Amino acid sequence: MTEPCDLTALEARRLIGVKKLSAAELLESCLARIALVNPAVNAVTAMDDVASRATAKAADEATMKGGPLPLLHGLPVGIKDLEETKGLRTTWGSPFFAEHIPTRDEGMVTRLRASGGNVIGKTNVPEFGLGANSRNTVWGATGNAFNPEYNAAGSSGGSAVALATNMVPLASGSDTGGSLRNPAAFNGIVGYRPSVGLVPSERRAHGFSPLPVLGPMARNVPDLAFMLAAMASDDSIDPLSYAFPGVKMRERPELFHPVRTADLSALKLAFTEDFGQAPTESIIRRAFRKVVAAVSPMFGRAVEATPDVSGGDEAFEVLRSVGVLSAHAEKIRTRPQDCGPNMHANVKEALGYTLQDNANALTRQTQIYRGFQTFFAEHSVLITPGICASPRPWRELYPAEIDGKPVRTYFHWLSLSYYVTLTGHPAICMPVGRDEKGFPFGLQIVGPRGGDVLVLQVAAAIEAAFAGDAEFARPVPDLAALAKAPPIASMYAFKTWE
Repeated sequence: MTEPCDLTALEARRLIGVKKLSAAELLESCLARIALVNPAVNAVTAMDDVASRATAKAADEATMKGGPLPLLHGLPVGIKDLEETKGLRTTWGSPFFAEHIPTRDEGMVTRLRASGGNVIGKTNVPEFGLGANSRNTVWGATGNAFNPEYNAAGSSGGSAVALATNMVPLASGSDTGGSLRNPAAFNGIVGYRPSVGLVPSERRAHGFSPLPVLGPMARNVPDLAFMLAAMASDDSIDPLSYAFPGVKMRERPELFHPVRTADLSALKLAFTEDFGQAPTESIIRRAFRKVVAAVSPMFGRAVEATPDVSGGDEAFEVLRSVGVLSAHAEKIRTRPQDCGPNMHANVKEALGYTLQDNANALTRQTQIYRGFQTFFAEHSVLITPGICASPRPWRELYPAEIDGKPVRTYFHWLSLSYYVTLTGHPAICMPVGRDEKGFPFGLQIVGPRGGDVLVLQVAAAIEAAFAGDAEFARPVPDLAALAKAPPIASMYAFKTWE
């Protein structure tokens, strides 16, 4: 019999609504799964069982009273450890905040709670979210759901692994260079980078920067759209927060949920394995070509094509460094011993740029954005691999080379994601089978400006087409093996930078 924690979010919510499953039963199942599997992967960090049990009890009391129930009523939610949670330890994976307990929820968490979500715990991240290896000296490393000795990616790595192992039905994430999409690719779940401002954030120090966004993560597309409906909002505290014309987002969850499947035969597909320049590993290229061969006949037209992203590496490197410098230069200056190698490298890099470099980066970003508009006038959606490389051991802080060729930065292997980041276009990463090493293969689907609904519908259609397919269906980790695996904390360099 399926454990409650193994149910999809939508099915669990339906059963709660018809009083065939209690919020308390679901919570206890999730807590039991965390106790069983988390030692092997270290995905979930700070928890408050007393508070989450009280929330579940209150949800069940509301259910028994009858009447309308909120969207996520009774569903446990994992919150990425870059988002503040009232009364629950929030560290950003840094010794600076190792014992930090916020006195308030940030807006996204407030909206999830108001929609009935039960915050079960925090999920692990790289130090301050810098990089795609969820490893820090506060909580240690997070292992891949399919092999704990391998990288779970990041920065939403803890959320992705918690979802893949059914510790939670829903989890939050954030994305600058692919932090929602990269761990989704590595762990066989779905991560969504929405259009900039669709999920408001009051924490961006540079409020007008389109690079960082908040977004949902789930095990399938309908669950993800369900969570997005609770996260999307209008909030004037975020200068980039927006609504569709004449639409108040909080009053229209049906824009996203229930998600409908698109008629792919009416759409024009473009595909590229590298945007013409990304350092895509050969194993990823081969897996992608198989997916393209399977997906292309579903569309009315499919052609190999790419928007021009030349100069995108340089533009992203500079624009990303501006945020890093603002957030972390003072930490490096005053407490360098408490800062990890990524922080040191990032601040050093940022200090080397000039105002002219920043001007050039902003100009090229705008040119790439405008090129995307021309591209999507000819194509409905674009698909690419979700990430440039297959997972490697987490002790390797980042891939220094791919297929024998050195990468230009420690985050260059994320370029398939960050070229899209520069434009603010919506993008989803969904699991489509495995690569030759047995790890999940993630497919990135990029939509036109403001095309969030279209991206979700296309992803839902592809997911439905591959459901039950031995080659392309979503892979699942071996939970029995993880339950028997040695604790990741016993591995060498678990909580160091060695």
